Amino acid sequence: MKFLRTAIDGVVVIELEPHADERGHFARTYCAREFAEHGLDPAVAQQNVSFNRRRGTLRGMHFQAPPHGEAKVVSCMRGAIYDVVVDVREGSPTFGRWLSFELAEGEPRSLYIAAGLAHGFQTLRDDCLVHYQMSTFYRPDGARGVRHDDPFFAIAWPLPVAVISERDLAYPLWPATS
Repeated sequence: MKFLRTAIDGVVVIELEPHADERGHFARTYCAREFAEHGLDPAVAQQNVSFNRRRGTLRGMHFQAPPHGEAKVVSCMRGAIYDVVVDVREGSPTFGRWLSFELAEGEPRSLYIAAGLAHGFQTLRDDCLVHYQMSTFYRPDGARGVRHDDPFFAIAWPLPVAVISERDLAYPLWPATS
């Protein structure tokens, strides 16, 4: 695996190194030792998947408040997503900045997102399947979010929103994140 740092500390693109032969290919997607060697939280407490039926579905922007912060690794197993990470860590030099990445099936890469960063994505195709690997257990009392259309962050989504949850629509504008 190759670990590529980005402009926001704690956001790392993980490029897989597939080994191909006549059967197809094989690639390691996770190694606790390699994660730790690159300063990433190697803990795995949960693994989750989300299936998203319609192109334009938006999930986010979610994070867990301290002391329940969670690091995550996100991969797109089917379809394609526009993945967004926002730095909502007070005092961070990149506070308020966001980065986007396209993740798609057949592309050998994942995205590592450190605790304290808000995360969301929009589906670029129908029938997307997204896999998450989480460093801590989900705590409903720690769940927080910011609006996907908050003018403070000004995230540029590629498509009109086709589907979004009532919960995600109800998040307050920054800085009120309860």
